[in-house]
Amino acid sequence: MYSLLSLLLATALYLTPTTAATWYFLRYNLPSSQSFLSFSGTMVIPKLPKAGVYYLWPGLQPTDNSGVYQNVLDGRSGTWWIGSGWCCSNPSLPWGSGFNVNAGDTVTFSNTRGSGAWTSVLKKGSSGGSVQDSFALSSKTFNQVLFAIELTSVSWDFGPLVFNNVVITSSGTDTKWCTNAPENYNSATNYAVSGVSASVSNNVVTCKINSVTLQSPKK
Repeated sequence: MYSLLSLLLATALYLTPTTAATWYFLRYNLPSSQSFLSFSGTMVIPKLPKAGVYYLWPGLQPTDNSGVYQNVLDGRSGTWWIGSGWCCSNPSLPWGSGFNVNAGDTVTFSNTRGSGAWTSVLKKGSSGGSVQDSFALSSKTFNQVLFAIELTSVSWDFGPLVFNNVVITSSGTDTKWCTNAPENYNSATNYAVSGVSASVSNNVVTCKINSVTLQSPKK
């Protein structure tokens, strides 16, 4: 099995295999008998100091580590753009639609498994526009939820990355994946998680987290 890092270094969004990225991420891992059914929350858009390869995203990774299903905040143009997609092959799918956002905006993301596809909805603010896309990923069993910062030739110079009102659902009855602390890749990130609760109904776990903040890189 490939690790997340080895997979993403080879298949990161729009990057060539020879480009090295710097990674900071928190990960929630399911027991092998369970799979994720939905993942939603609100991302607070940080400042963008300059045009550069800043990719900030919540996402889901499957058991076969064949790619990442993600809602990516992209800073390459010098203005933030956010859109949803599957990176990068097996299957090969077109990237979804998206829109520009600015520092201080909020974007609500929702990723939900259906009978034939996963559906992503992104909405800007409480009354802004929204986009919806579907991805033929129902054959994938997603067992990892990630809150990630992916940087190439730039540093973490944009301040904290904040996610609020996070709701994650999975099949099964084990709730420890929610209530235990997330994996902190390489212990690289100062982070805070608050307001965690978990419940079970009809063989579905609902995990609620008031906020997840990737605060800064550890020195």
